[in-house]
Amino acid sequence: MGLQQNRVVVVTGASRGAGKGIAEVLGSTGATVYVTGRSRNEGDAPLPGTVQATADAVTANGGKGIAVHCDHSDEAAVAALFEQVGDEQGRLDILVNNATSLHDALTVSGPFWEKPLALTELWEVGMRSHYTASWYAAPLLLANDEGLVVNTSSFGGRIYMHGPAYGAGKAAVDKMAHDMAVDFRPFNIAVVSIWMGLLLTERTQRVFDAEPEKYAAMAATAETPGFTGKVIDVLARDPKLMEKSGRVLIGAELGHEYGIVDVSGETPPSHRSFFGDPTTYGDAVVE
Repeated sequence: MGLQQNRVVVVTGASRGAGKGIAEVLGSTGATVYVTGRSRNEGDAPLPGTVQATADAVTANGGKGIAVHCDHSDEAAVAALFEQVGDEQGRLDILVNNATSLHDALTVSGPFWEKPLALTELWEVGMRSHYTASWYAAPLLLANDEGLVVNTSSFGGRIYMHGPAYGAGKAAVDKMAHDMAVDFRPFNIAVVSIWMGLLLTERTQRVFDAEPEKYAAMAATAETPGFTGKVIDVLARDPKLMEKSGRVLIGAELGHEYGIVDVSGETPPSHRSFFGDPTTYGDAVVE
C-alpha cells in the first residue's frame, strides 16, 4: 500500500517551523520528500532555515530529501513543482499544505483596522496556495489510486486568534478540507485539516528564550514541529483513514488515539476544553 512505504511526499513551506519538522519525520520513514519554500540561503528570512537544509535533514534521517525553491504565491512555480514530481516519481502519496505567510504584525494586540492590510497575504499564501497546490497535485494523487492531503491549521479557525485575517484564513482551509474530501472520496483519497497546538518553532523559541519564566508553563505543553509529522505518518497508515476524511482533527487527540509521544516522551494535551471543538465557534480570545 503506497501510504505505508516508499512514499512520495510534498511538504510546502518547509524551510523551518512545522513544515521542517513534518518533512524530517516523514523522511525518517524512508519517504521521498519534496520540501518547498522561498529561503534559498541563510539570511533570506529573519529566522534560520532553508529548503536545502531541510532536504539534507530528510536525507540524513533515512529518506530522500529534494529541495524545491518555490514561492507559493506564484502559480507558475507551483505548476512547475508538481510537474517535477510527476516527471521524477509519476505519483504522489501525501501532500502537506503548510506554506503560510505570517506577517510580523500578526501577533500585535489591537483591532484589525490598526494593523496593516498586508496581514491578508495569508489568504494568498495559506488559503489560496493550499487550494492551488491541491489542484496541481490532484492528477498525481489520482494516478496513485489512494492518497492523503493534509492542511495544517489551528484553533484560530474557530476562536478569536490574532484577528479576523488569521481566523478567516484558517476557517477557509478547514472548510476546504471538508469539500475537497467530497470530490476525492470516490478515488480513495482522504483530505483532513489538522489543528496543531502551540509549536516550539524557531519563532516561538525566541519568545520563550527572551522571557523563560513568563512562558515556562506554555513551553511545558508545547508541541515540537515533528509531532505533527508523527501524527501524519500514523494517520496515513490507518486502515480506517477514509472514515476521518473531510474532518477537522486535533493533532494532540490523534496522538492519544494512536499512542504517539513527542520528544518529551509524553503526548501533548488537547486544548479542546479551553478553545472548543472543531464544529463550534468558541468564546476564547488569544492575542
